[in-house]
Amino acid sequence: MIAAHADWSMAPGKRWMALAERQGGTWRAKAPRLVGETAQLLPSLLAGGRPVALGLDLPLGVPRDWAMGRPEPDFPTFLAGLTRDPEFFRVAATLDEVSAAKPFYPARGIKGMTRAAHAAALGLPGATSLSRLCDRATALRPAGAPVFWTLGANQSGKAAIAAWRDWIVPALAAGAPISLWPFAGPLHGLLAPGRAVLAEVYPAEALRQLGLKLAGSKRVQAPRRAMAEALRAAMARLRIAPSPALATAIADGFGTDAAGEDRLDCVLGLLALIAVLDGARPDHIPDDPWIRRWEGWVLGQAEMPRQAMSG
Repeated sequence: MIAAHADWSMAPGKRWMALAERQGGTWRAKAPRLVGETAQLLPSLLAGGRPVALGLDLPLGVPRDWAMGRPEPDFPTFLAGLTRDPEFFRVAATLDEVSAAKPFYPARGIKGMTRAAHAAALGLPGATSLSRLCDRATALRPAGAPVFWTLGANQSGKAAIAAWRDWIVPALAAGAPISLWPFAGPLHGLLAPGRAVLAEVYPAEALRQLGLKLAGSKRVQAPRRAMAEALRAAMARLRIAPSPALATAIADGFGTDAAGEDRLDCVLGLLALIAVLDGARPDHIPDDPWIRRWEGWVLGQAEMPRQAMSG
């Protein structure tokens, strides 16, 4: 089996992937590398005919309050149909341009640029409605970004556009051998030779699932380097053997350049994915039809959001 995790971005130079191959009872993990040409990603992973589990740091799903207006039965069907609707991906420059058919916003910072105003332009009841249940804060981590928001450091809309429009939508339309977790069912039941299962893995969630702590900003090399021993211990618990290049990268805090945080994130995502594959974390999918059909979930996340718990 192959396990891989890609830390996605609008910029190809910030798309990094970590990969491991299971050999007997051990995973052999390689150093992060650039994803490269997206059209070749799935063919290269599937070339050996083995099952592939691919974690992605990008949204796979849309908020339920927005999905209520869609005619499709579920998110994968909606996604495959976007080949006929390229205008969906054009980011609105002003609130007047926002609509249910063109939900991504804003193209740049402007007056009145708030999530509440964005929600109102989409006809949603409030800013919270922009978020899926899995995007909201839990007792273990802060909230993630809403799917359709595209500005600032805490946004995931640009990664969604880049991956959906340029890679996943064409692959689905072409009948590529892929399944989207959790919409198609539990992870282990989807794994099959020559088939790839795509699952959302959130690095901030993965860090906590692995019991790791980062003493400082992940954008800085020193905190990443200080976490090396704990990261190696987590890999040992999961029976993951790093290649010499990966061992060097971990010890060095994944380098001095700006992509160091991306290389760390893809390794964290890979470990979290392997933890679920090997049963160290649950393949948990909440018993909620909106999550299973439209919103999706974060792989390995067992905690429900604070808001949902408080009612």
